Amino acid sequence: MSERENILARIREALTVRAPMPGHAQDSVTHPPAGSGGGSSGVRQWLPLVGYTFQERLELFRTNAAALKADFHLVASRDELSERLLELREAEGWKKVGTHAGELTDFACGQLALPTCRTDGGYDVAELESCSVAITECDALVAQTGSVLVTSRSAGGRALSVLPPHHVVLAQSRQLLGDLPEAFAFLKKTYAPGYPSFISFITGPSRTGDIERILVLGAHGPRKLTILCL
Repeated sequence: MSERENILARIREALTVRAPMPGHAQDSVTHPPAGSGGGSSGVRQWLPLVGYTFQERLELFRTNAAALKADFHLVASRDELSERLLELREAEGWKKVGTHAGELTDFACGQLALPTCRTDGGYDVAELESCSVAITECDALVAQTGSVLVTSRSAGGRALSVLPPHHVVLAQSRQLLGDLPEAFAFLKKTYAPGYPSFISFITGPSRTGDIERILVLGAHGPRKLTILCL
């Protein structure tokens, strides 16, 4: 038998075994049937599984964020949030902060006591580019992909998450969502029909692997992403 015939024979043999539908290879404990709350109905049957408890989703988000080279920290209080931010300020020598008005961003900037460039109104692009860090809020965190969902209404416009070299996202634990269908449902419920002009899923720091498949961070945006969840 030639190598070609051997390969074709193996393909024929493999085709005799029926493959499970994607997302259906798990048992009913980890993947309940459709209609049981977050099951395999609709598009979810094609997507990776997510947990059903907050702790399961939190650990999934933590794992995915780490794989994407994003730093994720769950903080227990505003005091701990302040400590994390001050540690980053000292470690990286922050001089100026790009930010926007918000409950958590206002608190953070008050603790850091650094000059700020706010993007809520008019701002100078060159000044924003000179900021050491951008501190924004977000719409949601998506456990399934380790992504941060931001819009122009939640994160101070389009530029904050792109120009400064370090993007710090401040989130609340109630914003943790399971999967992408849940994230899109959230967007529809929150904004339809007047959607924001800018909607983005930030999945790790900016990266490229175009040259000899070598991963380079910060090629087209922030080279560092830190997520602090209260």
